[in-house]
Amino acid sequence: MSVYLERIPNRDSPPAFLIRQSWREDGKIKRRTLANLSKLPPHMIEAIRLVLKGAQVVAEPEKAFVIERALPHGHVQALLGLCQQLGLRQILHRHPSRERELALAAIVARVLEPASKLATSRQLSPETASTSLGAMLDLGAVSGQEMLDMLDWLLRRQSWIERSLGNRHLRDGTLILYDVTSTYLEGECCPLAAFGYSRDRRSDKKQITFGLLCAADGCPIAVQVFEGNRSDPSTVAGQVAKLRQRFGFRLLALVGDRGMLTTARIREDVKPAELDWISALTSRDIHKLLKPVRAEPPNEPGPAPLRPKELVPDAVAEITSPDFPGERLMVCLNPRLRKERARKREALLQATEADLAEILRIIRQPNSRLRGRDRINRRVGRETNRNKVEKHFRITVSDNNLTWTRDAASIAAEAQLDGIYIVRTSLPADAISSDEAVLAYKSLARVERAFRSVKSTQLKVRPVFVYTADHVRAHVFLCMLAYYLEWHLRQKWAPLLFEDDDRAAAQAQRTSPVAKAEVSDAAKRKAQRKITATGQPVHSLRTLLTDLATLTRNEVTLPGGSGQPFILFARPTSLQEEAFRRLGIEPAESDSSRATG
Repeated sequence: MSVYLERIPNRDSPPAFLIRQSWREDGKIKRRTLANLSKLPPHMIEAIRLVLKGAQVVAEPEKAFVIERALPHGHVQALLGLCQQLGLRQILHRHPSRERELALAAIVARVLEPASKLATSRQLSPETASTSLGAMLDLGAVSGQEMLDMLDWLLRRQSWIERSLGNRHLRDGTLILYDVTSTYLEGECCPLAAFGYSRDRRSDKKQITFGLLCAADGCPIAVQVFEGNRSDPSTVAGQVAKLRQRFGFRLLALVGDRGMLTTARIREDVKPAELDWISALTSRDIHKLLKPVRAEPPNEPGPAPLRPKELVPDAVAEITSPDFPGERLMVCLNPRLRKERARKREALLQATEADLAEILRIIRQPNSRLRGRDRINRRVGRETNRNKVEKHFRITVSDNNLTWTRDAASIAAEAQLDGIYIVRTSLPADAISSDEAVLAYKSLARVERAFRSVKSTQLKVRPVFVYTADHVRAHVFLCMLAYYLEWHLRQKWAPLLFEDDDRAAAQAQRTSPVAKAEVSDAAKRKAQRKITATGQPVHSLRTLLTDLATLTRNEVTLPGGSGQPFILFARPTSLQEEAFRRLGIEPAESDSSRATG
């Protein structure tokens, strides 16, 4: 005999809900109606249906089950899923090991919540976990010493990992972006002696320098930490050797800024390695192009290679010069930069004149101590050197007086080069056009973005909480790998972030490589409305990860049960589902049969 709830359809009226009883008698099934529930509210009817199917009635719903622990999970699942797509485990090492899993955990943790290695070990350990990362990787208890040992392992693997990244993102004939930045170490843990420093008694801060190699699209490939406070040009030789020996490509072009890829470095480091390059001329080199070129017989001065008055704003003019043999020179005139330089120079000139007027006022005071040519000269030098425009003044100093006038010729000579920059390259015209060469040089901004991310609150290359030079190098390499993961994450999530996800349209709107970079109409609408094309709120990368963290991984037990917890995941919101969809990942589903032990 069974009792059940049956729904009886009614043509033009609401359906009837009947509690019915059925039994078998003489081989036939018989039924009878026990009650009509049609007038009850729907939720009460549903509750009765569940009870009749065997569900238990709980007077206090909060005691129906116990959540033993809830850990932020959604952001962990998103990053681990992306790591799986990128094959990051295999890039770290082909064979499974605990060091590999700890390195992967440290990379993901660096994106989620940058911290010291000791703090990261506590984030991963079961008793002190702040996310589900340790549980998802089944790491168990993690000690701070294990994290330091992992850094040693990662540093030994650096050349192989960078070679794998290079094989994936580089090819013959490609451009490689290179730039250098510095950051400082502080506190008693600084390995200053290992980097060639002696501690400054006045400050606990000392710099380290590191150079970053990126593919043409800005994807990081390799990083190197240099000993001491190295100048940018002095780092070029090591990077050239790395490009040749580690990556082994035959045709590569190094893109670097003019302060690093100088004429001397090109002559001594880049050319002997048979690499091409794209850089820019320094101000001193540009002034060489203003001088007339001596022609062959009758050996009379010819026109100068660079004639500023003939330049067209926002256009690229290609020239050559005997001072730079075998190079193509792309001359660019940016009218916006010219206007800004003129404004800034005038502001500095006026500020210097105000300083000189103040010095003269002090000189003319009765019983002034500022007397004598030498003393006045020292004061003038100190004040005018602050604005760096002393060269534009003719200053006369006597024992008790000071006069000055502007040097119009000097100002005009400097002003004629306002807004002018010249890109240089050894690549022939059939390999890269003039416009493409200028855009390639401007693409160094992508490396600058990488530096901002690594040095900012996103990945936090500092403070550095390790004690040896090798650990500092491994720490910086770990931050680069974290940015590698973040770079791909931004590409996938661009439509959900304050990012321009229609770069092709923005590039099409650009009238000239010299002109200011345009933003696509879609990105403008997204920034203005704060709503994505699919109706979701626009996020920064950090706030989107925070939103995903609310998708929790819960360990649940039932009262009166065996006490063995099962995993219950929170239900994702529509935004979280969209974020997972763009990563090609299915949100985790609850599995009551999988116990955590």
